[in-house]
Amino acid sequence: MSFNIEDLARVNVRLLKPYQSARRIGGKGNVWLNANEYPLPVPFTILQTTFNRYPECQPKLVIERYARYAALSSDQVLVTRGADEGIELLMRTFCEPGKDAILICPPTYGMYSVSAETIGIEYRTVPSLSHWQLNLPEITKLLKDVKIIYLCNPNNPTGNLINPNDLRILLEITANTALVVVDEAYIEFCPESTITGCLQTYPNLVILRTLSKAFALAGLRCGFTLANKPVIDLLLKVITPYPLATPIADLACQALSDYGIKLMKKHVIELNNTRDFFCEKLNQLACIEKVFPSKTNYILVRFIDSIKIFNALWNQGIILRDQNNNPGLSGCLRISIGTRQECEHVITALQVL
Repeated sequence: MSFNIEDLARVNVRLLKPYQSARRIGGKGNVWLNANEYPLPVPFTILQTTFNRYPECQPKLVIERYARYAALSSDQVLVTRGADEGIELLMRTFCEPGKDAILICPPTYGMYSVSAETIGIEYRTVPSLSHWQLNLPEITKLLKDVKIIYLCNPNNPTGNLINPNDLRILLEITANTALVVVDEAYIEFCPESTITGCLQTYPNLVILRTLSKAFALAGLRCGFTLANKPVIDLLLKVITPYPLATPIADLACQALSDYGIKLMKKHVIELNNTRDFFCEKLNQLACIEKVFPSKTNYILVRFIDSIKIFNALWNQGIILRDQNNNPGLSGCLRISIGTRQECEHVITALQVL
């Protein structure tokens, strides 16, 4: 009798559809506008040259610099391998598989549900309203046994902000029963909208951050979990012994220096200006039905024939992100903001389609 190694795997893993990251989907492009990366590299190089010792679990200088940047205390900051590790770490710390659940509001970032499935945690969905705001009455109905609610703000892939009053109402509703995790991966593009100021009021608030977007360090895989000390202390019990390699901590420290933060803010201004220019030009094209407002480094666009557009641009080496399979996003493509030249290239290509 032949042996199938898959029989050893957990049932939910055998059935799991993995998260389709931009690099996993692939493509042969020269204009990459599908992963919400900053389009140009930043001038940091590895300064640390000794690698025979294990790194600190939580590199002190990285924590101190991010705490200063976020206007928090060091005991409110945890550094992880990208914000994705923070997403999963929270589930492994607070959710009992087979008993507890998480709740998400699609369309939203796909790793929330994938992480839940891999761990064996139920995930419940409450689709956003037509204008992509929270459906608080429906969320309230499904809170039994929910330990964590994940919200992306600004939201990926729609680019909009969640009404801050709704966030506060949700934090109050769940005050004694669940964590509200606000994923602020794109907050540098609209820093006035951060919810970090609410941490002192709401013990159940957790915020996720990353260096992958505005800091232009997607290849670094460095993220942060911001919360009050009791939450951070619990996460420290579960996190792996050495989550951040020495070169990663080295580069993260440089990015979070005064110079690094000043450079990031300069890049944000430039990118936001390019985004506004790009939106203006897209709105003039006949192939487009709607360009949705965005507070991020990407825009969601509904095309008259999105599949035709996606494939035509793909064949020209312009790689976008198809959103047709996301709830409520039929006909939509997500376009990361590249350089001014890359955006002009997209406009030129669309004009003849």
